[in-house]
Amino acid sequence: MIPLELRDHILKKYSKYSQDIAELTKVASKSDIINPKLYEVYDVKRGLRDINGNGVVCGLTEISEIIAFGKDKDGNKIPVDGQLYYRGINIRDFVKGSQGRRFDFEEATYLLLFGHLPTKAQLQRFCEILADFRVLPPSFVRDIIMKAPSRDMMNMLARCVLALYPYDPKPDDTSKRNVLRQSLQLIAQFPLLCVYSQKAHSYYNSDESLFIHKPQKELSTAENILYILRRDSKYTELEAEVLDLCLVLHAEHGGGNNSTFTTHVVTSSGTDTYSSVAASLGSLKGPKHGGANIKVCEMFDNIKENVPDFDKGKLKDYVAKIVDKEAFDHSGLVYGMGHAVYSLSDPRADILRSFAEKLAVEKHMEKEYEMRKYVATAAAEVIADKRRIYKGVAPNVDFYSGFVYDMLDLPRELYTPFFAVARISGWSAHRMEEITNGGKIIRPGYQAVAKRREYVPIDERVEEE
Repeated sequence: MIPLELRDHILKKYSKYSQDIAELTKVASKSDIINPKLYEVYDVKRGLRDINGNGVVCGLTEISEIIAFGKDKDGNKIPVDGQLYYRGINIRDFVKGSQGRRFDFEEATYLLLFGHLPTKAQLQRFCEILADFRVLPPSFVRDIIMKAPSRDMMNMLARCVLALYPYDPKPDDTSKRNVLRQSLQLIAQFPLLCVYSQKAHSYYNSDESLFIHKPQKELSTAENILYILRRDSKYTELEAEVLDLCLVLHAEHGGGNNSTFTTHVVTSSGTDTYSSVAASLGSLKGPKHGGANIKVCEMFDNIKENVPDFDKGKLKDYVAKIVDKEAFDHSGLVYGMGHAVYSLSDPRADILRSFAEKLAVEKHMEKEYEMRKYVATAAAEVIADKRRIYKGVAPNVDFYSGFVYDMLDLPRELYTPFFAVARISGWSAHRMEEITNGGKIIRPGYQAVAKRREYVPIDERVEEE
């Protein structure tokens, strides 16, 4: 923990120059403005998306595929129910085929990393390797996690990843064999880094009792998360199954999502695995990416406060207020609705919804589940009525994942880190794909639009308005 007197000293230092920084911010804001019309003039795709919201193709991948549109009999582009493929296998078929087994996330990870479904013997050996790697270096918890816990778990997770660098005998070796070894270690260690960091945070900041459970080799990733997270280490079979499903659905989502693209960009520079993963964690932390499920939960907390009786008419009216920027955070966003790629439906949300319903029955939260399902319908109607949109609006995976985590009684500060626990599998697969096929550093171009000016000697300059 940073001593309070040191924090006060830093705060005073900042406060001393607060007025200067405020004035400089105004100056910087003026110089940073780019005329939006110039993007059309130079045909620049903002956010690497075209006018229809489609991502600009900047690479090739065999790891996963997202389908949101098809073609009619005349060859015209039309929206279709969303499809997600892991190495060419439909995620719906994967979940249906593997349902009921304990190591679905491990099987999905194997598929993403190695390109094919494992045999029973291959999966067993893979799980044994992960189990052996599911340990942190000696004194790491004491020296790294406990000594300076962070108020933000994603920042703490990134710091822990970078702190693992000096413990690695070959940290800068970017051969595929060494990167695979590093990736397997991080995949196995991420649950420990997340949960132990949360325990340290709660101990120092919430005055909660501190307990550290060691993982069990015979348990799956999902089972171990619940085992080390809970004081009594107890969980039901359905709880573990649903958490395992969440990990499977979040493990990978195409090379174009922000954090995975970050993996490709940073990997292409030739840097080490720990730096690459830390960069991707920084991307995932953002509320427009991995932090969205927390915003969904906060939104529903707000809805329940204002419509406690779950009356459908009042619910729809309140959703309309959210869309009109009159309620919740006044952003006009119904969090968990819509997706950058999918139009008619998000297959991950469709799959998770049915499991969320099962868990709601076990947790006696059927009423809350029905309320969420109705809000999804109402939000789609309100958004379609109030806004001109080029594609359909349906719940995305975040709409239900936060609800599942709430029912599992997981600390909310761990929602985004658990996203990372799953997505490290996809990042690792993409990092190895980039190492194998990349070769060139990724360096897109930016069109310069500043006007040319003459240099003015300092004694002749006047303060700009």
